[in-house]
Amino acid sequence: MRDSMLILVLMGVVLISALSVVYTKHETRKLFSELQQLRRTHDGLSVEYGQLQLEQSTWATPSRVEQAANEKLKMLIPGAGRVAIVRLK
Repeated sequence: MRDSMLILVLMGVVLISALSVVYTKHETRKLFSELQQLRRTHDGLSVEYGQLQLEQSTWATPSRVEQAANEKLKMLIPGAGRVAIVRLK
């Protein structure tokens, strides 16, 4: 009787241990899959960030700013006679 009770308890412990291993493996695989997805997202965002930096540098070039000022705001570079130099004391 005592031996059969010990065997049942040990079988229960082994069963719980086996279920714990299965659960842990499942969680590990799920988290690894999530990590891979996050890495792919990170890589995509890094590429997009680089493209946006390139676009920003293109839009901010002095020639582009001058072109936008000419076309959209009708601004012109003043002639030499219209430039005044102000000296501060």
